[in-house]
Amino acid sequence: MSVEPDAGKSILIDEALGEEIARLSAALQELGSQRDVTLALSLIRTFTVVVEEASRTARFAKALVSASATPASHGKSDTKPRSRRRPPGSIDPYAVYNDGGPEGLQQELQKLDIEGLRDIVAEHGMDPDRLAMKWKDPSRVIDRIVTRVAARAAKGSAFR
Repeated sequence: MSVEPDAGKSILIDEALGEEIARLSAALQELGSQRDVTLALSLIRTFTVVVEEASRTARFAKALVSASATPASHGKSDTKPRSRRRPPGSIDPYAVYNDGGPEGLQQELQKLDIEGLRDIVAEHGMDPDRLAMKWKDPSRVIDRIVTRVAARAAKGSAFR
């Protein structure tokens, strides 16, 4: 009798699957006997339908695997914060523009330093050409913010 190379792997998978099925069964029995029979039956029916469909349809099975995959399995890690992210801006340019118009916004922006202006630009995505973040002159950045806010405020005005 020859042993296939995957036979040992298959036994481990079968044992792990058996353990998980036993855990699920025990949890459902506990739920049904102690708390809520209706919920336990509903979960059993739902799991049964999902398992039956996954065994029939490979595409559905792949969708389930990808939906239940952990973020680490995709190479992404949520544990490390992004070091290049800027803090949020100190003012909301749209609220200031609504209250005081372009002149009021410009006056408020002139109170901020270049880094505060860049924070607003970054937070609201006002630098699609990636130039404003490199500018050293605060008046250029202020002009960019006022122009973008005014453009977005007027967007759709033809339909009003």
